[in-house]
Amino acid sequence: MSSNENIPQLSHVDGSGRARMVNVSAKDVTVREAVASGAVTMRPDVLDALTRGKLPKGDALATARIAGICAAKRTSEWIPLCHPLGLDWVDIEFSRMRDGVLSIQCVARTTARTGVEMEALTGVSAAALTVYDMAKAADKGIVIGPIQLERKTGGKSGTYSRADG
Repeated sequence: MSSNENIPQLSHVDGSGRARMVNVSAKDVTVREAVASGAVTMRPDVLDALTRGKLPKGDALATARIAGICAAKRTSEWIPLCHPLGLDWVDIEFSRMRDGVLSIQCVARTTARTGVEMEALTGVSAAALTVYDMAKAADKGIVIGPIQLERKTGGKSGTYSRADG
């Protein structure tokens, strides 16, 4: 048995090893949803100011929510081989986890032939980058991450949940 037998075939690579867009035309149209999360760590006093809308640049969370939604809608412009999707719904939520940690969650939903994992991950990423941009004057040591897929539903591969592995 060769060491490559357990490695799945990469769908974005053709038989010659060239990058390609996956042909999804034969897939069924189904309702698909993905949830991604991310964390932004900063000094607790900066997170206090951020959550109260008291940063010098204004309401960072409102700005980050709009940035995340807009980015999710334009994911195929960020990720070269991603299919452009009409999203039925995108939501960005923020919550304070522990001292100095802001949690970001993005939910993306569509009815399509391909999933919305990349849209949810892009939404979280853009929201986190916007939080960084809005708060960097108050804290240069802000850390973004991890950013990860939490759950996805729909399509042939079914449901994935990070808790299930």
